[in-house]
Amino acid sequence: MLTVLIQRLTADGWFAIRTAFARIRWIKEGVKRRYNTPMGSTIRFVEQHWDTLLLPLSVMAVTLLTGLVVRNVVFRTLRRWAAGTKSKLDDIVVEALRSPFMIWVLMLALHFGAQTSRLPVPAQNTTAQFLLILFIISMTLVFSRLARVLIQLSAGGLSSTSLTGNVVRIVVVLLGVMIVLNTLGISILPILTALGVGGIAIALALQDTLSNLFGGFSVSMAGQVRIGDYIKLDSGEEGYITDISWRSTSIRSLQNNAVIIPNAKLAKATITNYNLPEQSMAVSVAVSVSYDCDPQAVENVLLDEARKAAEQVPGLLSAPAPIVRFMPGFGPSSLDLTLICHVRKFEDQYLVQHELRKRIFRRFREAQIEIPFPTRTIYMHDESSKT
Repeated sequence: MLTVLIQRLTADGWFAIRTAFARIRWIKEGVKRRYNTPMGSTIRFVEQHWDTLLLPLSVMAVTLLTGLVVRNVVFRTLRRWAAGTKSKLDDIVVEALRSPFMIWVLMLALHFGAQTSRLPVPAQNTTAQFLLILFIISMTLVFSRLARVLIQLSAGGLSSTSLTGNVVRIVVVLLGVMIVLNTLGISILPILTALGVGGIAIALALQDTLSNLFGGFSVSMAGQVRIGDYIKLDSGEEGYITDISWRSTSIRSLQNNAVIIPNAKLAKATITNYNLPEQSMAVSVAVSVSYDCDPQAVENVLLDEARKAAEQVPGLLSAPAPIVRFMPGFGPSSLDLTLICHVRKFEDQYLVQHELRKRIFRRFREAQIEIPFPTRTIYMHDESSKT
């Protein structure tokens, strides 16, 4: 019995030893296979050069942590300061700088890491130049956004046109490209010369397009036609301006239809702007009464109704005060008067005229003021009586 037990333990021990050695061989083969892959090469490189990578990685980590702390502290303080001012410009600048700040910190960390590493000097210089180009590109994007916002603020809170915004962005991007080319040591003078020569051919081929483009510039920069203004052209088109693009101006009519007008036509047209010099405007309501009525009594009734309506009808202004004029005067069958009042904006005139006419008609019935029908007296001469 003892002999059988010893034999069994011996067999189990040899089996365990063989299993352990087989597992060790499997692990070694797996490690070899991993080292033959790109990830394995990276792991082997880190294992062999961990001491040389320790300093650059530490510098990068410290730079990132410092940048994160600076971002949280500085921008929290700047936000509080901007919230206490009346201007919106500081809020916009703070938000525009906050978004790419950590990207700039990452670029700075990579730069410090490359400078503290054992890379060759040419590789360090190439890395620094590459990071500088990325920084210039990011600053270009930030300034293009800020430039468009400044255009909107300078317009007095009005929405800027897509033409203005696109032109500003193109100018800023071109400046950024010129700075990048200068950083790379590429001369921009030959490029500008080629663009100047090619620009002449382009201008000749795109005369209509350029006329619309510069027409849009003249309309936008003059400030006499703005986004949101209600205008009417001498050709009959009218509506609210919704946008001025590089080719055309979009107008939304009161029927909610879009009217597209080429900028060249708009620049040459005679335009009536109902929002300038101010948004409020005068509205007239014509009233005709019988010759039997007292014009002064009719005037008093009209003024009384207009004053009451100013407190109840949306868009009707109490100042300037409404007035009545005996115009156009003596009609063929009636006395014609005109009630003149002021509304807040152009589209308010329709509701105001609607309500005033209903109130005047009701009041005339109560005061028994007659609104005459058009009549004509015909005198007929009897030619037979003369003979």
